[in-house]
Amino acid sequence: MGSEREKKPHALCIPTPVQGHINPMLKLAKILHSKGFLITFVNTEFNHQRLVRAQGSEAVRGLPSFRFETIPDGLPPPQNPDATQEVTSLARSIEENFLGPFETLVTRLGACYSPVTCIVADVLMGFTHTAASKFGVPLFLLWTSGAGSLLCIDKYPYLLEKGLMPLKDSSYLVNGYLDTVLDCIPPMHGIRLKDIPPWIRYTTPEDKYMVQFFCSQVERAKMASAIIFNTFDELDHDILNTISSKFPPCYEIGPLNLLETNIVDKTLASFKSNLWKEDQECLKWLDSKEQSSVVYVNFGSITVMTSQQLVEFGWGLAKSNYSFLWIIRRDLVIGEYAVLPPELLAEISGRGLLASWCPQEQVLNHPSIGGFLTHSGWNSTIESISNGVPMICWPFFGDQQPNCWLGCNKWGISMEIDNDVKSDEVQELVIELMRGEKGNCMRKKAAELKNKAQEACVSPFGSSMVNLEKIIHLMKTSSK
Repeated sequence: MGSEREKKPHALCIPTPVQGHINPMLKLAKILHSKGFLITFVNTEFNHQRLVRAQGSEAVRGLPSFRFETIPDGLPPPQNPDATQEVTSLARSIEENFLGPFETLVTRLGACYSPVTCIVADVLMGFTHTAASKFGVPLFLLWTSGAGSLLCIDKYPYLLEKGLMPLKDSSYLVNGYLDTVLDCIPPMHGIRLKDIPPWIRYTTPEDKYMVQFFCSQVERAKMASAIIFNTFDELDHDILNTISSKFPPCYEIGPLNLLETNIVDKTLASFKSNLWKEDQECLKWLDSKEQSSVVYVNFGSITVMTSQQLVEFGWGLAKSNYSFLWIIRRDLVIGEYAVLPPELLAEISGRGLLASWCPQEQVLNHPSIGGFLTHSGWNSTIESISNGVPMICWPFFGDQQPNCWLGCNKWGISMEIDNDVKSDEVQELVIELMRGEKGNCMRKKAAELKNKAQEACVSPFGSSMVNLEKIIHLMKTSSK
């Protein structure tokens, strides 16, 4: 068994330790395992414990050929052990504290299990370049966000050099300045400053760190063996062409959720990545609803809002008279538990189902879902596209703004809701989404993209299947 193991390539997979990054990396790890790789998947100790609490020990038990390992994150224990860690603190710790434990893990795996033949890391885990160089193994990167956002972040230095950013003061957030149209990202003609990932909107020097962090990671990414994208050629062809002119070889092999369904062995089905306990009862509730009659509402794992915004969304959904499934994390509201007022709960009784988390891929694939009110995170966006579900977008941060812009302006499958959310606008957009002329048009375009995504991931000659074989070959032949 030992010599048989030594013959196999061994991929060490490490995501950025945040929900939206763990999900696609685990999918990629499962896909690589199905193609003959030994896998070691690395979570932080903090997220490992969250997984065990949410999914049970089966989720991280592993197999002889698929191991789960942990490294410390270097952060003090949080007040809420089931909330996402503060992003800037986590970014600093990734840069300052992760390399040593990671290198120790690589050494231990080589001595006690099987030598690592390649590292597969999130683009934002830039310290892995140092480790890959030290151990003489190739580094492959996974960009877990929308491809368009990588182009936007790559333009951060240009925006700073031209004086377009940072903002002169906080008034520039509301005085119309962010509506300035940019001409420096050709595949995204017409994109505005407000659609660029908002880390760069800082107004004080203390807020500059995240811009420096992202610029550093993107520059390091240009030295990798290849970059993998969770998208498909027919969706992002021109954006990926532009990226390919500046970065290492790019391989789009998405949607990863479709590829996983198509090729991953069922023995890996128990390996889960959701850090919150999933409410399976919502699927039974959806079974009782008519086709395309339910609005799914989920703002992801990090988005937060005020209690007033929560109430505005609630009343807007209530007044639309459509049934809805709304995922409300306990930490969704800034500084307090997310609670709807009693009179609103009475109004939506029977029509609205509230849950703390859910198996999103199964929900979006359910025939009763007719639309998705989303924060526009990339996992949510690509899963919605792969199921043909049109969207209303309320982007919060990160890659969500460019994802929203692309959905509304390039793909024609989304509508944006104003950041200063009002219940009347929510009501109006939900009704338009579910039965309006624009909503019907969006639904047709979403269905067309769903078919193209299926073709990319199911046909042996589909673009994502072909790219997968190319990246597998490269991973198996690049080891030094």
